[in-house]
Amino acid sequence: QVQLVESGGGLVQAGGSLRLSCARSDRIYGTYNMGWFRQFPGKEREFVASISVDGTYTDYVSSVRGRFTISRDNAKNTVYLQMNTLKPEDTAVYYCAVGGGRNPRGYGYWGQGTQVTVSS
Repeated sequence: QVQLVESGGGLVQAGGSLRLSCARSDRIYGTYNMGWFRQFPGKEREFVASISVDGTYTDYVSSVRGRFTISRDNAKNTVYLQMNTLKPEDTAVYYCAVGGGRNPRGYGYWGQGTQVTVSS
């Protein structure tokens, strides 16, 4: 069974940085694309970034492009989201997921989420 565990969330001031990690606990880690989503209160989850199996292809929602970087370390079964120049509007619960594309329906396994709060 696939299990995803996110970490690295927290409280940061606007302009600061956080790095989220997502550890995957199965032996077929390298087979799938991975993605990060976020969910604002009362809203549906929205796509943030995705990365291909070998890490050569990445995709970002326009609001984070140039500030966030998705990466992966297949040897450690971990995908990362480096978030720089954070803004209060980035405050959300962030989820990692196994799958591909920008639609949440393209993802079959989800972590429990980690809260990111950016103060102004």
